[in-house]
Amino acid sequence: MSVSTGTRGETVPTVPPGNPAVDTADVSALLERGRTLSTPVLRAAVDRLAPPMDTVAAYHFGWIDAQGNPADGDGGKAVRPALALLSAEVAGAAPEVGIPGAVAVELVHNFSLLHDDLMDGDEQRRHRDTVWKVHGPAQAILVGDALFALANELLLELGTVEAGRATRRLTTATRKLIDGQAQDISYEHRERVTVEECLEMEGNKTGALLACAVSIGAVLGGADDRTADKLEEYGYHLGLAFQAVDDLLGIWGDPEATGKQTWSDLRQRKKSLPVVAALAAGGPASERLGELLAADAKSTDFDSFSEEEFAARAALIEEAGGREWTSQEARRQHAVAIEALNEVDMPATVRAQLVALADFVVVRKR
Repeated sequence: MSVSTGTRGETVPTVPPGNPAVDTADVSALLERGRTLSTPVLRAAVDRLAPPMDTVAAYHFGWIDAQGNPADGDGGKAVRPALALLSAEVAGAAPEVGIPGAVAVELVHNFSLLHDDLMDGDEQRRHRDTVWKVHGPAQAILVGDALFALANELLLELGTVEAGRATRRLTTATRKLIDGQAQDISYEHRERVTVEECLEMEGNKTGALLACAVSIGAVLGGADDRTADKLEEYGYHLGLAFQAVDDLLGIWGDPEATGKQTWSDLRQRKKSLPVVAALAAGGPASERLGELLAADAKSTDFDSFSEEEFAARAALIEEAGGREWTSQEARRQHAVAIEALNEVDMPATVRAQLVALADFVVVRKR
């Protein structure tokens, strides 16, 4: 995958050669459709929560500010809702059939964000203070739990066989997501993690829920398990491509775009793909990086490291090849995702839209 370099050298992966260019207008329309159709149902679900959880959740979604005043905050790109609605169209159903699935997946996604922010100590998300920072850790935990319960409640209320099948896929994806978060945390305290372990973790943490998003609408629309499984294959590998790009931005991303600190993943000692690939590469830069990270794990003043110290670690990762390897891995996972679509019978326009969304995920900027 080719990359361009912007402010602070942040990585901006480009569409792999041979793939159609991203139609920004088409993708924007798909994302806006997902947001427009799912948001009213999402708001109604949040309104079911008992105070103050309803207010805390509204703050998290960007609907109100920390003082409770109406706000128009960044609620995310709505990739998962867009995929769920397209998924229904794969099965020949109207996109509206996928709305309960879209909202359920979005609730689970935000359940994970609330808990992840607390566990990772992240104080900013989408350029705002995180829920635990504003409302406290207890509320972050409770609201996250409530969103997960709401997700299953919304699907099961449909009372159909298809809803039961969809709920089973959602709960399986949620369990894998939690497995991935547990792996991610445990890896922070290990000196070495293999590339295979990292990909397994990221497949669980990111790939599983994207896989569910792109199958759940089809299941609600009556698709058989083979079709849903192939759509999940597309979503899983798309999730790995998504996470590979995220890992690049977690080290080299511009804080003005990401809403996080400089070198954010290095500050959290995350064993992300660029780090793991660099450590596995061998050579002087890889060995020096390994020595520094081993010392970091035992350091008592790690939180006071200077910008220059983190920049030096990022430079070693790049010198050892971790940045380029991760870019190439994003490209490979993108290609595998697109290939999975070839085994699903669907309208050509829907396939083109799924390809456009995949391209967007790989080239997106934050």
